[in-house]
Amino acid sequence: MAAASSATSIHEFTVKDSSGKDVDLSTYKGKVLLIVNVASQCGLTNSNHTELAQLYEKYKDQGFEILAFPCNQFGGQEPGTNEEIVQFACTRFKAEYPIFDKVDVNGNNAAPIYKFLKSSKGGLFGDSIKWNFSKFLVDKEGRVVDHYAPTTSPLSIEKDIKKLLGSS
Repeated sequence: MAAASSATSIHEFTVKDSSGKDVDLSTYKGKVLLIVNVASQCGLTNSNHTELAQLYEKYKDQGFEILAFPCNQFGGQEPGTNEEIVQFACTRFKAEYPIFDKVDVNGNNAAPIYKFLKSSKGGLFGDSIKWNFSKFLVDKEGRVVDHYAPTTSPLSIEKDIKKLLGSS
C-alpha cells in the first residue's frame, strides 16, 4: 500500500470493508467515485443517505460508485459496530453502496486514504475534515477532483458526477 504522501491515485490504497476484509481500491479503476465519511446519528444523516442512495441508483450502471467510511470523530455520532452501521444504512436507507470499516479521518490515526484525500484537496477546508458527510469526488483515474462541505447536498453534485462520467 502506498504512503499517503507518495500516492498519486486512490487506486494505490487498500482499505478494510465492514467485515474486516482487505479491499484493493484499484478494483475501482475506470469508475467515478464519491468518497464520504458517514455517521448514523448526525443531523445530516437522513438527507445525505437518502440522496446518496438516489445518486447511486441512478448512476451505478454508468460507472459510478460511492465509498462510505463510517467515522465516530464528530460528536460521537457513529458509536455502533460495523455490523450495526451497515444494518442501519441498508435497512433504513436501502444503501447498496459499499460501507467500509470505521476509520478516523483526522489526527495521527487518520486512515491513509483520508490523509491522501485531504492532501489532494484540502482547499478552503484546510487539512482537516470538519464534520460528517464531507465528500470527495474522484475521477476514473483515481485523482481527487473536488471536495464538498458536509452541508453540500449529494444531489447538488450530480452535474459534476455526470461530467466525469461523460454523460453531461
